[in-house]
Amino acid sequence: MLKSLFRLQSHCLSRINPTAQKSWFHLKYSTAAAAERKRFYQDVSITQGEGGLYEINLDRRKLKTPGGKLFTVPNEALAIAVATEWGAQRETLKFYTMHLTTLCNTVLDNPTQRNEEQMINAALKFLETDTVCYRVDEPQALVELQMNEWDPVLSWIENRYNVVIGSSSSILGPEIPQATKDTFRQHLKSYNFWSLTGLEYVITQLKSVVLSMAMIDRHLSVEQAVFLSRLEEEYQIQSWGNVEWAHDYDMYELRARTAAGALFVQLSSEISTVKKKLLQD
Repeated sequence: MLKSLFRLQSHCLSRINPTAQKSWFHLKYSTAAAAERKRFYQDVSITQGEGGLYEINLDRRKLKTPGGKLFTVPNEALAIAVATEWGAQRETLKFYTMHLTTLCNTVLDNPTQRNEEQMINAALKFLETDTVCYRVDEPQALVELQMNEWDPVLSWIENRYNVVIGSSSSILGPEIPQATKDTFRQHLKSYNFWSLTGLEYVITQLKSVVLSMAMIDRHLSVEQAVFLSRLEEEYQIQSWGNVEWAHDYDMYELRARTAAGALFVQLSSEISTVKKKLLQD
């Protein structure tokens, strides 16, 4: 089964200034056009604004999205995580490493103007081409590797959601029953818009609904999910050798993006009023 998997650890800044004066600051950037920029601030803090939403402040100036909207998140946990990304930057801002910030910008600006139903449809599309559902006929070693590594996860999710997915070596892939799609659709409807954004991001990274949901449900770790999504590539590496730095870099980058997406799903599902409810009880 899975071997030599490393445990992903995250390091967060612990000092966040909770107070800041109100002022406007419009930070525009594109991860494609401006992947890096010289750091222009010293301190990062969070404040709670109107409607209980949390804001990010850079030297007491309010962060805005690339689309010009005030950057706000629904709870303190997510705000701290985003502030950590900004605080962890050094002399040069590497926007391509700020996955949580990017996901928040995607939610707030919604550049493709999609609603929750459209996002669910997009996620379910991946079920028809899921990584773990496509199997090879040869070589035999890879056939057995896919069976040994993917089948247990596939069986788990079928039992977990009481669905049938299956696998196929046909170029068309397995035929997913409508009942299975309906079950997953109903499940995804329990996610809010923020969580759906994170989940779709994870699915896109892993090219797999099965692996993504198994990871979100904490049946798989980030390392395991990434390993399973790269199974054929890992087999090729074992057979033909590793390209120095390249394969490892790709793997760690995929881990970082996948971990960020999973964390975003969890944090955007947090309820900001939990503390108040506990006090009331």
